Amino acid sequence: MDAALACSVATLIFLAIAISMPVFGLSILGQHSENLLLNGISALWRQNWLLLAGLSGLFLVVMPFLRFGLLAITLTLLKMGRRPAWLGRVFRWSLCLDAWAMSDVMLVALGVAYFRLEHSLTVEVLWGTRALVAAAFLTMLTRATLDRRTVWRSLGPETKAQVDGPMVGCLTCDLVQPASHAGTPCPRCGATLHLRKPKSLERTTALLAAAFVLIFPANFYPMNISHRLGRNVTYTILHGVHALFAHGLWALGVVIFCTSIIIPVVKIAVLGWCVWSVRSHSSGHLVLKTRLHRLINELGRWSCVDPFTIVLFVPLMNFGALASSSAGWGSTAFIAVVVLTMVATRCFDSRLLWDAAGGRAA
Repeated sequence: MDAALACSVATLIFLAIAISMPVFGLSILGQHSENLLLNGISALWRQNWLLLAGLSGLFLVVMPFLRFGLLAITLTLLKMGRRPAWLGRVFRWSLCLDAWAMSDVMLVALGVAYFRLEHSLTVEVLWGTRALVAAAFLTMLTRATLDRRTVWRSLGPETKAQVDGPMVGCLTCDLVQPASHAGTPCPRCGATLHLRKPKSLERTTALLAAAFVLIFPANFYPMNISHRLGRNVTYTILHGVHALFAHGLWALGVVIFCTSIIIPVVKIAVLGWCVWSVRSHSSGHLVLKTRLHRLINELGRWSCVDPFTIVLFVPLMNFGALASSSAGWGSTAFIAVVVLTMVATRCFDSRLLWDAAGGRAA
């Protein structure tokens, strides 16, 4: 817990530096431009790309500060030997926000933005980039060092008494309670106990259908539009991957191809397979389906790389008639797909696979 606390506090410090200092500097024909992370979000908002700007602000600024602030509060109080009744709820919220605090995803977006500009323009890496890189690595290090079970046991003991009859486990802190407690708050973390997630199949199906509809404009409409010397240059996901390959950046091109094309399609396909399996009472490949559900739950957030790249581009390409940049409809559709599939993955209760099959693994 000491290591996780140190990483959390350091992450907060570097995040504060990252949003207050310029990220990149760009020079074109004697003109110079610098971009701040907040400037990119505000520029998208002024251009009426409200969904893209709002979600980017939440994922890159609001959620990371809340996530690491709540985690630092929890670990600090535990280190001081204090366990107020509300501390379990604070730690629960810090864990819930973990997937939505995307400082580490921004690390890949920084690399994509730099290499897209560096091959044709003069780009200067400023202190905001260094702070973002440090915050991204510390975010991943915090996740690696944090032992959630140790923290939960420090907040409240595990169930020791043997109870006859059905049991219900808290999906957040794993505390086991008698099934009769379903519908009441967990005594350790405050989450409502459920035998199964309410209306899991219906919610997952609705969200999955919406994501499936939006995946087509997300891939075929421009992610952003650059205006250079009176000429418009559109950029789709496929064009971006092709450009990275054309400039010899194979590793980065493969990463973007996987995060922006493969992962969203795989998420929709896996969730669709799971929903169909429950509805058809399939008993095949239960272990594989459960593991795939856990995998896409972890990987889904990394699809936000391309929308975050636009947040960096828009304020940087600010040279009036000489060069400018704006978002495209593809970016709004794409970030909507990412959010819809992430929520759908969390709405789906993989235990329904086993219920529908009668508990028979195959």
